[in-house]
Amino acid sequence: MSRFWSVELSDPALSPDNLRNITVKSPALKGRGDITVFVPPGLDASAKLPLVLLLHGVYGSHWAWTGLGGVHKSALDLIQKGRIRPMIIGMPSDGLWGDGTGYVAHHGIDFENWILEDVVDVIRECFPQAAATSPLFIGGLSMGGFGALWLAAKHPERFAGVSAHSSVTDLTQLEGIVSEGSSLTKAGGTDQWSVFAWMLKHKKRLPAIRFDCGLDDHLLGQNRELRQKLEQQGIPHRYEEFPGGHEWAYWREHIKDSLLFFEAQLD
Repeated sequence: MSRFWSVELSDPALSPDNLRNITVKSPALKGRGDITVFVPPGLDASAKLPLVLLLHGVYGSHWAWTGLGGVHKSALDLIQKGRIRPMIIGMPSDGLWGDGTGYVAHHGIDFENWILEDVVDVIRECFPQAAATSPLFIGGLSMGGFGALWLAAKHPERFAGVSAHSSVTDLTQLEGIVSEGSSLTKAGGTDQWSVFAWMLKHKKRLPAIRFDCGLDDHLLGQNRELRQKLEQQGIPHRYEEFPGGHEWAYWREHIKDSLLFFEAQLD
């Protein structure tokens, strides 16, 4: 029996490109939330597949990783070439508060548990192949990169790996980018919104960590600083830089690196 009051799942016969859409009434959001899900074709009902969560950036929603990033096409290509095993990819909205929620609890709404609890549970309810025992990975870009790194560092026991692109590394960096400004972060303490602070706190039990940034990205300095701090503390991670800026052309290309990184953690 579902723990959710209502769940709407799109009809597979009317859903192209191996994509399904979920609208669920979320206790964490105190309202409805949307999720786009990539489900590899030809699955056996008894299969047990990894679940990957991908988080979007500011101004975006659940469709961004497919409608702008084409991740479903990249994933299918890698699966068909045998470079990754079949994976279910869940792409939730961030909760759609203001220009971006940061994936953290604030203003009386628990955007953190929307991702950690409600999104994971409803995907597993709709697609049993993403079993409770299946590995769980998380990734994202920009604000979603922050969400992925922050959630994986704060709740390391939940994730087998995290891979982020062009990441905000401290939520205060969103000030001036979202119109809500400092009201997004005022509820937290000094280290509450710092990716590094949580990684340092849980340094002995972190999942596999990977992140990258473009050489022309305005967040390059922040990502290099995070890499330097992790190196100083001896925290294992993979950091890479590539040509490109803070743009979809970069993320479309390098989401493949995230999927391959997740595959490597399954060995």
